[in-house]
Amino acid sequence: MRLAAVMFAAAVGFAPLTASAAPAAIPAAVTADPAPDKAHPADMQYAGVPSHGVVINGVIYLAAGAGPHPTLLLLHGLPGLEQNLDLAQAARRAGWNVLTLHYRGAWGSPGTFSFTSSAEDCLAALAWLRDPAVAAKYRIDAGRIAVAGHSMGGYMTAATLAADKKVLGGALFAPGDIGAMDLQVIASGAPDPRAIGAKALNDNGLQGLNTTAEALADDLLAHAKTENFVAFTPALADRPLLLVTADDGFRGFADGLAERTRKLGNRRVTQIHFADDHAFDAHRVALAGALVDWLNQLVPPARP
Repeated sequence: MRLAAVMFAAAVGFAPLTASAAPAAIPAAVTADPAPDKAHPADMQYAGVPSHGVVINGVIYLAAGAGPHPTLLLLHGLPGLEQNLDLAQAARRAGWNVLTLHYRGAWGSPGTFSFTSSAEDCLAALAWLRDPAVAAKYRIDAGRIAVAGHSMGGYMTAATLAADKKVLGGALFAPGDIGAMDLQVIASGAPDPRAIGAKALNDNGLQGLNTTAEALADDLLAHAKTENFVAFTPALADRPLLLVTADDGFRGFADGLAERTRKLGNRRVTQIHFADDHAFDAHRVALAGALVDWLNQLVPPARP
């Protein structure tokens, strides 16, 4: 989600509030394949995830070993051109199953795309992962599920974590707080916030999505006051968070979330900053390393 600056010039005016930790050394799972397990090999399968009357498209990456394995729900942004599957592969090598999906109305999944329905799809994916039959089939430890997402997927990660207390923690990569962005446009006194939002969404590109920019702008305006990082903060005050930022104008959203949750007593917030673009194009190995290191802290790897 690289939303147009015309809409969010005010929204990205946050100053960085906290220092960022230096990236850790790259874990072995990022750079080396684990020993094969012939009895329970690594695998990749189509995953049809039921959500509100339809079945959305997903892919589940299965870690090698009998398990059950901790599992990561990995969420893409808007429109979803970058799916971060290198991160999925790295997490799998680290012993995690990974479920990726396309929200309703996105990239062939049936239905109409919206921010509201996408948040519902994330909760439906958690319910699917915890279904006893699904957990048994895919060697899932239903009690150890985490969520990660990039850009709009980072927003969805925060929303999912706030809505579901059973999720272990959330990793947000260059997250865009879409609710806060809309509130800033409203507060600016612009005569037609809907038109500004629709233009920004069209400029961002809506490839592969069954929706219109105007419908998405209406969705944002209807939920901006209750669906934003400030509103989510109380529910995230005791949750492990990985916040990875870039030089993309969105850093203040993550910094603000970290500062607010720490003020409420959260001591499990990890911040890393890369001097890079929104997609971390020059830091993909380091980004995977940051994720795997955080996952290893969240669920220490089983010893052979």
